[in-house]
Amino acid sequence: MRPNPGIGDEIALLRNVPLDPHAAAFFDVDNTMMVGASIFHFAKGLAARKFFDWHDLVRFTAQQMRLRLRGETHDDMHRTRESALAFIAGKNVAEIVALGEEIYDEEMSDRIWSGTLALAQDHLDRGQRVWLVTATPVELATIIARRLHLTGALGTVAESSNGVYTGHLVGDVLHGEAKAHAVLALAEREGLELDKCSAYSDSINDIPLLSLVGHAVAVNPDSALRAEANARGWEIRDFRTGRKAALIGVPSAVGAGAVGGGIAAAIVLRRRRTHRERDAARTAALQRRLARRLLVRMRQQVPGRAS
Repeated sequence: MRPNPGIGDEIALLRNVPLDPHAAAFFDVDNTMMVGASIFHFAKGLAARKFFDWHDLVRFTAQQMRLRLRGETHDDMHRTRESALAFIAGKNVAEIVALGEEIYDEEMSDRIWSGTLALAQDHLDRGQRVWLVTATPVELATIIARRLHLTGALGTVAESSNGVYTGHLVGDVLHGEAKAHAVLALAEREGLELDKCSAYSDSINDIPLLSLVGHAVAVNPDSALRAEANARGWEIRDFRTGRKAALIGVPSAVGAGAVGGGIAAAIVLRRRRTHRERDAARTAALQRRLARRLLVRMRQQVPGRAS
């Protein structure tokens, strides 16, 4: 029995769009749906609320730059393995979720890639369900999905007891192979046929997910994924500059609704060409490194995982 319909399902019903029970789309979040790393934006918002010191954020950033230059040692891993979710350990779940809503408005809402959102909207317009599949905490991923009127989200699950975070994880970080396993389980539960489904990502780490579906798309891809997409004949969509978005837009093959969304995306990008967006490639690269470091830390929180 399938769960209650998500917001995307409800919108489809209101538009009298017949639901397609066997097809769906899966979108990565960081640098695919959103400029930069969502957990980094979330951490910035928490720092602004004194959850930890800004100096800690600066030191963390500097540390990642040093590790990037000299490489990571086993001692580095050991020193950081207990700090993955320390900033929310002991915090009330409802409080963190409420803060996530505020931080989305302040730090994330204007970082959504309009072109990628148009692609997701096209799937909804065709009666397909759309899930975010991300390593970011599931509470934050769910907020993003709801704000974008998508069906739902799969994300990393932080352990809680009596409504309070413990600072540990339930299962593994939703990253790499774990994303593919989560989507396989979802497909079985929801009766999806993966050869009729689509997946979108920017990262070579999501090859397992992209390889599951009949339609894989590299969005704002890193160099390794771009090469892999070219080799496999996968679509490539790059929205990282206003010029590229205007030239590429959304392919006509995905339907008239998406074309309209692509045109709207190009207009929005031209009107909103801020310093933040012009520097997106550089900041996204740094934030990707920070997010990966957080993922390494989070993995060490899984009970029974070796150091």
